Amino acid sequence: MENSLYDCKATDIKGQDISLRDYAGKVLLIVNTASKCGFTPQYAGLEKLHEKYKGKGLAVLGFPCNQFGAQEPGNETEIQKFCQLNYDVKFPMFAKVDVNGANTHPVYRVLKKAAKGLLGSEGIKWNFTKFLVDRNGKVVDRYAPTTKPEDIAEVIEGLL
Repeated sequence: MENSLYDCKATDIKGQDISLRDYAGKVLLIVNTASKCGFTPQYAGLEKLHEKYKGKGLAVLGFPCNQFGAQEPGNETEIQKFCQLNYDVKFPMFAKVDVNGANTHPVYRVLKKAAKGLLGSEGIKWNFTKFLVDRNGKVVDRYAPTTKPEDIAEVIEGLL
């Protein structure tokens, strides 16, 4: 069982296994994404944050998920192509994961345990739920899908 984010591994969108320990010392914004969601345009805001702050130590990490309205039906190649063509996404994207249920990815088990949602629930309610993690791997906050990436910029700046 993973005790911290840095104990987790994830497969990137190209099929490479990545240790989240590789991101130690960075501020992380981890988001469950989907290509066919009303919040999909947030990819643009996430990419802006990535471009603006990556040199200062921010890493935006995208985890596609098909658990909400089947809004991420594609395979990894299709997801990657969509993100690049439509939003010129350069931040790290990972293979499709489950964020709820029996097959919840370890990254999301750690995140949900550390930052509960509305009324103390752990379950993620929809695509583009965002988790902000400080440079020490501590989950600082959880943001609803309706929170735009640019609305988190000031908090990110404070952690950098």
